[in-house]
Amino acid sequence: MKRTFKVLFFVRKPKNYSDGTVPIYLRLTVDGERVEWHTQRECDPERWNAQAGRMIGTKQDAKSVNAWLEQLHVQVFDTQRHLAHMGKEPTALAIRNKIQGKGDEKVHTLIEVFEYHNEQFAQLVGKDFAPGTLKKFKTALAALQNFITWKFSVRDVAITQVNHQFITDYEFYLKSIHGVQHNTAMGMIKKLKKIIRQCVANDWLAKDPFLSYKIKTRETHRAFLLEKDLELLANKHFPTDRLNLVKDLFLFSCFTGLSYSDVAELSSTDIAIGIDREMWIHTRRTKTDTNSRIPLLPTALSIIEKYKDHPKVQAEGRLFPCISNQRMNSYLKEISDCLGLQKELTFHCARHTFATTVTLTNGVPIETVSKMLGHRSLRTTQQYAKILDVKVSNDMQVLKDRFAIKAGTKSAI
Repeated sequence: MKRTFKVLFFVRKPKNYSDGTVPIYLRLTVDGERVEWHTQRECDPERWNAQAGRMIGTKQDAKSVNAWLEQLHVQVFDTQRHLAHMGKEPTALAIRNKIQGKGDEKVHTLIEVFEYHNEQFAQLVGKDFAPGTLKKFKTALAALQNFITWKFSVRDVAITQVNHQFITDYEFYLKSIHGVQHNTAMGMIKKLKKIIRQCVANDWLAKDPFLSYKIKTRETHRAFLLEKDLELLANKHFPTDRLNLVKDLFLFSCFTGLSYSDVAELSSTDIAIGIDREMWIHTRRTKTDTNSRIPLLPTALSIIEKYKDHPKVQAEGRLFPCISNQRMNSYLKEISDCLGLQKELTFHCARHTFATTVTLTNGVPIETVSKMLGHRSLRTTQQYAKILDVKVSNDMQVLKDRFAIKAGTKSAI
Protein backbone atom coordinates (compact mmCIF):
# COMPACT_ATOMS: atom_id res chain seq x y z
CA MET A 1 0.00 0.00 0.00
CA LYS A 2 1.46 3.35 -1.03
CA ARG A 3 1.43 6.03 1.65
CA THR A 4 1.62 9.82 1.56
CA PHE A 5 4.42 10.96 3.85
CA LYS A 6 5.42 14.56 4.55
CA VAL A 7 7.74 16.19 7.09
CA LEU A 8 7.63 19.93 7.69
CA PHE A 9 9.58 22.15 10.09
CA PHE A 10 8.07 25.50 11.03
CA VAL A 11 8.26 28.18 13.73
CA ARG A 12 5.28 29.16 15.84
CA LYS A 13 4.92 32.57 17.41
CA PRO A 14 3.06 32.62 20.72
CA LYS A 15 0.20 35.02 21.38
CA ASN A 16 1.23 38.60 22.09
CA TYR A 17 4.67 37.91 20.58
CA SER A 18 6.90 40.98 20.37
CA ASP A 19 10.47 39.81 19.78
CA GLY A 20 13.00 37.09 20.65
CA THR A 21 13.28 33.45 19.65
CA VAL A 22 10.30 31.17 19.05
CA PRO A 23 10.00 27.36 19.18
CA ILE A 24 10.58 25.21 16.11
CA TYR A 25 8.01 22.48 15.52
CA LEU A 26 7.98 19.35 13.37
CA ARG A 27 4.76 18.48 11.54
CA LEU A 28 4.42 14.92 10.28
CA THR A 29 1.60 13.98 7.92
CA VAL A 30 0.96 10.33 7.01
CA ASP A 31 -2.07 9.55 4.82
CA GLY A 32 -3.80 12.75 5.95
CA GLU A 33 -3.14 12.10 9.66
CA ARG A 34 -1.17 15.01 11.11
CA VAL A 35 0.78 15.31 14.34
CA GLU A 36 3.11 18.04 15.60
CA TRP A 37 5.74 18.27 18.31
CA HIS A 38 8.33 20.65 19.68
CA THR A 39 11.85 19.93 18.38
CA GLN A 40 13.47 21.35 21.57
CA ARG A 41 15.09 24.07 19.47
CA GLU A 42 14.28 27.76 18.98
CA CYS A 43 15.02 30.37 16.33
CA ASP A 44 14.63 34.09 15.68
CA PRO A 45 11.76 34.35 13.15
CA GLU A 46 13.86 36.81 11.13
CA ARG A 47 16.46 34.06 10.62
CA TRP A 48 13.98 31.34 9.58
CA ASN A 49 13.60 30.17 5.96
CA ALA A 50 10.02 28.86 5.82
CA GLN A 51 10.44 27.38 2.35
CA ALA A 52 13.54 25.36 3.28
CA GLY A 53 12.38 24.66 6.81
CA ARG A 54 15.81 25.60 8.15
CA MET A 55 17.56 28.38 10.02
CA ILE A 56 19.32 31.01 7.88
CA GLY A 57 23.04 31.68 8.30
CA THR A 58 26.46 30.05 8.49
CA LYS A 59 27.22 30.80 12.13
CA GLN A 60 27.67 27.96 14.61
CA ASP A 61 24.19 28.39 16.16
CA ALA A 62 22.52 28.02 12.75
CA LYS A 63 24.69 25.03 11.84
CA SER A 64 23.89 23.35 15.15
CA VAL A 65 20.11 23.89 14.84
CA ASN A 66 20.04 22.76 11.20
CA ALA A 67 22.11 19.66 11.98
CA TRP A 68 19.67 18.76 14.73
CA LEU A 69 16.67 19.24 12.44
CA GLU A 70 18.33 17.12 9.75
CA GLN A 71 18.88 14.33 12.24
CA LEU A 72 15.22 14.54 13.31
CA HIS A 73 14.19 14.36 9.67
CA VAL A 74 16.25 11.21 9.18
CA GLN A 75 14.98 9.78 12.46
CA VAL A 76 11.36 10.11 11.28
CA PHE A 77 12.04 8.02 8.18
CA ASP A 78 14.19 5.51 10.09
CA THR A 79 11.41 5.10 12.65
CA GLN A 80 8.85 4.59 9.89
CA ARG A 81 11.00 1.83 8.36
CA HIS A 82 11.64 0.27 11.76
CA LEU A 83 7.93 0.09 12.59
CA ALA A 84 7.20 -1.45 9.20
CA HIS A 85 10.05 -3.95 9.71
CA MET A 86 8.54 -4.94 13.08
CA GLY A 87 5.13 -5.48 11.46
CA LYS A 88 3.56 -2.43 13.10
CA GLU A 89 1.43 0.25 11.44
CA PRO A 90 3.68 3.28 10.80
CA THR A 91 1.06 5.93 11.50
CA ALA A 92 1.99 9.53 12.22
CA LEU A 93 1.01 9.10 15.88
CA ALA A 94 2.97 5.84 16.23
CA ILE A 95 6.08 7.43 14.74
CA ARG A 96 5.87 10.45 17.03
CA ASN A 97 5.27 8.28 20.11
CA LYS A 98 8.25 6.08 19.33
CA ILE A 99 10.56 9.05 18.78
CA GLN A 100 9.38 10.68 22.00
CA GLY A 101 9.54 7.44 23.97
CA LYS A 102 5.81 7.21 24.60
CA GLY A 103 3.83 4.00 24.58
CA ASP A 104 5.06 0.48 25.28
CA GLU A 105 8.39 0.66 23.48
CA LYS A 106 11.32 2.41 25.10
CA VAL A 107 13.40 4.68 22.90
CA HIS A 108 17.01 3.62 23.30
CA THR A 109 19.69 6.27 23.11
CA LEU A 110 23.26 5.83 21.94
CA ILE A 111 25.17 6.98 25.03
CA GLU A 112 22.79 5.06 27.29
CA VAL A 113 23.46 1.81 25.41
CA PHE A 114 27.22 2.49 25.31
CA GLU A 115 27.32 3.15 29.08
CA TYR A 116 25.38 -0.06 29.75
CA HIS A 117 27.88 -1.98 27.60
CA ASN A 118 30.80 -0.53 29.56
CA GLU A 119 29.18 -1.37 32.90
CA GLN A 120 28.80 -5.01 31.87
CA PHE A 121 32.27 -5.04 30.34
CA ALA A 122 33.77 -3.78 33.63
CA GLN A 123 32.35 -6.77 35.49
CA LEU A 124 34.18 -9.14 33.12
CA VAL A 125 37.59 -7.48 33.46
CA GLY A 126 40.02 -10.02 34.83
CA LYS A 127 37.79 -12.86 33.60
CA ASP A 128 37.26 -12.38 29.89
CA PHE A 129 38.87 -9.00 29.23
CA ALA A 130 41.94 -6.98 30.20
CA PRO A 131 41.72 -3.64 32.06
CA GLY A 132 43.38 -1.89 29.12
CA THR A 133 40.52 -2.89 26.79
CA LEU A 134 37.95 -1.38 29.17
CA LYS A 135 40.02 1.81 29.27
CA LYS A 136 39.85 2.03 25.46
CA PHE A 137 36.04 1.65 25.51
CA LYS A 138 35.78 4.41 28.13
CA THR A 139 37.97 6.68 26.00
CA ALA A 140 35.81 5.94 22.94
CA LEU A 141 32.63 6.71 24.92
CA ALA A 142 34.02 10.06 26.10
CA ALA A 143 34.98 10.99 22.52
CA LEU A 144 31.51 10.03 21.27
CA GLN A 145 29.82 12.15 23.96
CA ASN A 146 31.98 15.13 23.01
CA PHE A 147 31.12 14.63 19.34
CA ILE A 148 27.36 14.58 20.00
CA THR A 149 27.62 17.73 22.11
CA TRP A 150 29.74 19.41 19.41
CA LYS A 151 27.46 18.36 16.55
CA PHE A 152 23.96 18.51 18.06
CA SER A 153 24.36 20.54 21.28
CA VAL A 154 22.83 17.70 23.31
CA ARG A 155 24.28 14.99 25.53
CA ASP A 156 22.65 12.01 23.81
CA VAL A 157 20.75 11.01 20.67
CA ALA A 158 18.36 8.21 19.78
CA ILE A 159 20.11 5.25 18.19
CA THR A 160 17.83 5.63 15.17
CA GLN A 161 19.73 8.84 14.41
CA VAL A 162 22.94 6.89 13.79
CA ASN A 163 23.28 6.60 10.02
CA HIS A 164 26.07 6.73 7.44
CA GLN A 165 26.25 10.52 7.69
CA PHE A 166 26.54 10.31 11.49
CA ILE A 167 29.51 7.93 11.20
CA THR A 168 31.35 9.99 8.57
CA ASP A 169 30.79 13.16 10.63
CA TYR A 170 32.14 11.32 13.67
CA GLU A 171 35.25 10.30 11.71
CA PHE A 172 35.75 13.93 10.63
CA TYR A 173 35.36 15.11 14.23
CA LEU A 174 37.86 12.57 15.60
CA LYS A 175 40.54 13.59 13.08
CA SER A 176 39.99 17.34 12.81
CA ILE A 177 38.56 18.44 16.17
CA HIS A 178 39.59 15.68 18.57
CA GLY A 179 42.98 15.54 16.87
CA VAL A 180 43.72 11.81 16.78
CA GLN A 181 45.55 9.87 14.07
CA HIS A 182 43.72 7.84 11.42
CA ASN A 183 44.22 4.40 13.03
CA THR A 184 43.23 5.72 16.46
CA ALA A 185 40.05 7.15 14.94
CA MET A 186 39.32 3.80 13.28
CA GLY A 187 39.78 2.06 16.62
CA MET A 188 37.17 4.32 18.23
CA ILE A 189 34.78 3.81 15.33
CA LYS A 190 35.22 0.04 15.68
CA LYS A 191 33.96 0.32 19.23
CA LEU A 192 30.95 2.32 18.06
CA LYS A 193 30.35 -0.40 15.47
CA LYS A 194 30.21 -3.03 18.22
CA ILE A 195 27.54 -1.03 20.06
CA ILE A 196 25.50 -0.53 16.89
CA ARG A 197 25.69 -4.25 16.04
CA GLN A 198 24.22 -5.02 19.46
CA CYS A 199 21.38 -2.58 18.75
CA VAL A 200 20.68 -4.26 15.41
CA ALA A 201 20.72 -7.70 17.07
CA ASN A 202 18.14 -6.46 19.60
CA ASP A 203 15.91 -5.11 16.80
CA TRP A 204 16.34 -1.55 18.06
CA LEU A 205 17.63 -0.60 14.62
CA ALA A 206 16.06 -1.77 11.39
CA LYS A 207 19.26 -1.36 9.37
CA ASP A 208 22.95 -1.50 10.23
CA PRO A 209 24.43 1.90 9.24
CA PHE A 210 27.88 0.30 9.02
CA LEU A 211 26.86 -1.78 5.99
CA SER A 212 27.91 1.07 3.70
CA TYR A 213 30.92 2.18 5.77
CA LYS A 214 34.29 0.44 5.67
CA ILE A 215 36.77 0.74 8.51
CA LYS A 216 40.24 0.85 6.96
CA THR A 217 43.43 1.04 8.99
CA ARG A 218 46.72 2.17 7.52
CA GLU A 219 49.92 0.20 7.75
CA THR A 220 52.22 1.58 10.42
CA HIS A 221 55.99 1.37 10.58
CA ARG A 222 56.67 -0.23 13.94
CA ALA A 223 60.02 0.55 15.53
CA PHE A 224 62.36 -2.32 16.42
CA LEU A 225 66.05 -2.76 17.15
CA LEU A 226 68.54 -4.25 14.74
CA GLU A 227 71.14 -6.76 15.91
CA LYS A 228 73.80 -4.05 16.21
CA ASP A 229 71.41 -1.95 18.33
CA LEU A 230 70.81 -4.92 20.66
CA GLU A 231 74.55 -5.44 21.08
CA LEU A 232 75.06 -1.74 21.77
CA LEU A 233 72.33 -1.77 24.41
CA ALA A 234 73.47 -5.02 26.05
CA ASN A 235 77.05 -3.78 26.39
CA LYS A 236 76.08 -0.39 27.79
CA HIS A 237 76.37 0.13 31.56
CA PHE A 238 74.51 3.15 32.95
CA PRO A 239 75.55 5.14 36.03
CA THR A 240 72.12 4.75 37.72
CA ASP A 241 70.35 1.60 38.93
CA ARG A 242 67.01 2.74 37.49
CA LEU A 243 68.36 2.90 33.92
CA ASN A 244 70.16 -0.44 34.27
CA LEU A 245 66.91 -2.02 35.52
CA VAL A 246 64.94 -0.58 32.60
CA LYS A 247 67.64 -1.77 30.18
CA ASP A 248 67.49 -5.31 31.61
CA LEU A 249 63.68 -5.51 31.53
CA PHE A 250 63.66 -4.21 27.96
CA LEU A 251 66.30 -6.75 26.89
CA PHE A 252 64.36 -9.52 28.62
CA SER A 253 61.33 -8.60 26.50
CA CYS A 254 63.52 -8.47 23.37
CA PHE A 255 64.52 -12.09 23.96
CA THR A 256 61.11 -13.41 25.11
CA GLY A 257 58.55 -11.29 23.22
CA LEU A 258 56.54 -10.62 26.38
CA SER A 259 54.66 -7.34 26.79
CA TYR A 260 55.17 -5.03 29.76
CA SER A 261 52.07 -6.32 31.60
CA ASP A 262 53.19 -9.93 31.10
CA VAL A 263 56.73 -9.24 32.35
CA ALA A 264 55.36 -7.38 35.37
CA GLU A 265 53.19 -10.37 36.33
CA LEU A 266 55.86 -13.06 35.94
CA SER A 267 56.74 -15.11 39.02
CA SER A 268 59.09 -18.04 39.66
CA THR A 269 56.16 -20.44 39.20
CA ASP A 270 55.98 -19.37 35.54
CA ILE A 271 59.44 -20.84 34.90
CA ALA A 272 59.39 -24.58 34.21
CA ILE A 273 61.33 -27.30 32.42
CA GLY A 274 60.09 -27.69 28.86
CA ILE A 275 59.86 -30.61 26.48
CA ASP A 276 63.57 -30.24 25.61
CA ARG A 277 64.62 -30.36 29.29
CA GLU A 278 65.54 -26.68 29.10
CA MET A 279 64.00 -23.75 30.99
CA TRP A 280 60.80 -22.30 29.51
CA ILE A 281 58.30 -19.58 30.41
CA HIS A 282 54.78 -20.99 30.77
CA THR A 283 52.30 -18.14 31.13
CA ARG A 284 49.03 -16.68 29.86
CA ARG A 285 48.99 -13.39 28.03
CA THR A 286 47.28 -10.62 29.97
CA LYS A 287 45.76 -9.01 26.88
CA THR A 288 44.36 -12.04 25.03
CA ASP A 289 44.26 -14.63 27.83
CA THR A 290 46.02 -17.13 25.57
CA ASN A 291 48.76 -19.59 26.50
CA SER A 292 52.32 -18.53 25.74
CA ARG A 293 55.21 -21.03 25.83
CA ILE A 294 58.66 -19.52 25.35
CA PRO A 295 62.05 -21.29 25.58
CA LEU A 296 64.43 -19.05 27.53
CA LEU A 297 67.45 -17.85 25.58
CA PRO A 298 70.77 -17.36 27.46
CA THR A 299 70.39 -13.56 27.69
CA ALA A 300 66.93 -13.88 29.27
CA LEU A 301 68.16 -16.53 31.71
CA SER A 302 71.06 -14.35 32.84
CA ILE A 303 68.70 -11.42 33.53
CA ILE A 304 66.45 -13.64 35.68
CA GLU A 305 69.51 -14.84 37.60
CA LYS A 306 70.68 -11.25 38.12
CA TYR A 307 67.51 -10.23 40.00
CA LYS A 308 66.61 -13.39 41.89
CA ASP A 309 67.95 -12.02 45.20
CA HIS A 310 66.59 -8.49 44.80
CA PRO A 311 64.67 -7.43 47.98
CA LYS A 312 61.58 -6.38 46.03
CA VAL A 313 61.56 -9.69 44.14
CA GLN A 314 61.84 -11.61 47.41
CA ALA A 315 59.08 -9.55 49.05
CA GLU A 316 56.54 -9.56 46.19
CA GLY A 317 57.19 -12.99 44.68
CA ARG A 318 57.68 -11.51 41.22
CA LEU A 319 60.49 -12.33 38.81
CA PHE A 320 61.54 -8.67 38.50
CA PRO A 321 61.26 -5.41 40.48
CA CYS A 322 59.06 -3.64 37.94
CA ILE A 323 58.10 0.03 37.73
CA SER A 324 55.10 1.58 35.99
CA ASN A 325 54.84 1.34 32.21
CA GLN A 326 54.69 5.13 31.92
CA ARG A 327 57.95 5.58 33.83
CA MET A 328 59.46 2.68 31.90
CA ASN A 329 58.80 4.38 28.57
CA SER A 330 60.06 7.70 29.91
CA TYR A 331 63.38 6.10 30.94
CA LEU A 332 63.61 4.27 27.60
CA LYS A 333 63.60 7.64 25.83
CA GLU A 334 66.50 8.65 28.05
CA ILE A 335 68.33 5.42 27.17
CA SER A 336 67.70 5.98 23.45
CA ASP A 337 69.24 9.44 23.71
CA CYS A 338 72.26 8.06 25.59
CA LEU A 339 72.87 5.46 22.88
CA GLY A 340 72.25 7.89 20.03
CA LEU A 341 69.52 5.69 18.51
CA GLN A 342 67.53 7.42 15.79
CA LYS A 343 64.23 5.82 16.86
CA GLU A 344 61.73 6.25 19.64
CA LEU A 345 62.02 3.43 22.16
CA THR A 346 58.93 2.15 23.96
CA PHE A 347 58.56 -1.11 25.82
CA HIS A 348 56.39 -2.48 23.01
CA CYS A 349 59.35 -1.93 20.68
CA ALA A 350 61.00 -4.90 22.45
CA ARG A 351 58.14 -7.19 21.40
CA HIS A 352 58.62 -6.14 17.77
CA THR A 353 62.36 -6.73 18.13
CA PHE A 354 61.75 -10.27 19.33
CA ALA A 355 59.39 -11.00 16.43
CA THR A 356 61.64 -9.46 13.81
CA THR A 357 65.34 -9.34 14.69
CA VAL A 358 65.60 -12.18 17.21
CA THR A 359 63.36 -14.83 15.62
CA LEU A 360 62.11 -14.28 12.05
CA THR A 361 65.43 -12.90 10.78
CA ASN A 362 67.18 -15.96 12.19
CA GLY A 363 64.92 -18.39 10.35
CA VAL A 364 62.33 -19.16 13.04
CA PRO A 365 59.03 -19.96 11.22
CA ILE A 366 56.28 -17.39 11.65
CA GLU A 367 53.93 -20.08 13.03
CA THR A 368 56.40 -20.72 15.88
CA VAL A 369 56.81 -17.00 16.52
CA SER A 370 53.03 -16.58 16.62
CA LYS A 371 52.70 -19.31 19.26
CA MET A 372 55.42 -17.76 21.44
CA LEU A 373 53.83 -14.32 21.14
CA GLY A 374 50.50 -15.79 22.24
CA HIS A 375 48.60 -14.56 19.19
CA ARG A 376 45.21 -15.99 18.35
CA SER A 377 45.64 -15.32 14.65
CA LEU A 378 48.63 -15.56 12.33
CA ARG A 379 47.47 -12.30 10.74
CA THR A 380 48.33 -10.49 13.98
CA THR A 381 51.87 -11.86 13.87
CA GLN A 382 52.27 -10.76 10.27
CA GLN A 383 51.86 -7.15 11.41
CA TYR A 384 55.03 -7.59 13.49
CA ALA A 385 56.93 -9.45 10.82
CA LYS A 386 59.19 -7.02 9.01
CA ILE A 387 61.49 -8.92 6.68
CA LEU A 388 64.89 -7.26 6.94
CA ASP A 389 67.26 -6.67 4.03
CA VAL A 390 69.78 -9.07 5.57
CA LYS A 391 67.27 -11.93 5.45
CA VAL A 392 66.31 -11.09 1.87
CA SER A 393 70.03 -11.07 1.01
CA ASN A 394 70.64 -14.44 2.72
CA ASP A 395 67.63 -16.07 1.06
CA MET A 396 68.62 -14.75 -2.37
CA GLN A 397 72.20 -15.92 -1.83
CA VAL A 398 70.92 -19.49 -1.53
CA LEU A 399 69.15 -19.02 -4.86
CA LYS A 400 72.29 -17.50 -6.42
CA ASP A 401 74.36 -20.47 -5.25
CA ARG A 402 71.89 -22.90 -6.84
CA PHE A 403 72.04 -21.06 -10.17
CA ALA A 404 75.85 -21.01 -9.95
CA ILE A 405 75.94 -24.78 -9.41
CA LYS A 406 73.62 -25.34 -12.39
CA ALA A 407 75.72 -23.04 -14.56
CA GLY A 408 78.91 -24.89 -13.55
CA THR A 409 77.33 -28.26 -14.32
CA LYS A 410 76.36 -27.13 -17.82
CA SER A 411 79.85 -25.78 -18.47
CA ALA A 412 81.40 -29.11 -17.45
CA ILE A 413 79.12 -30.91 -19.91
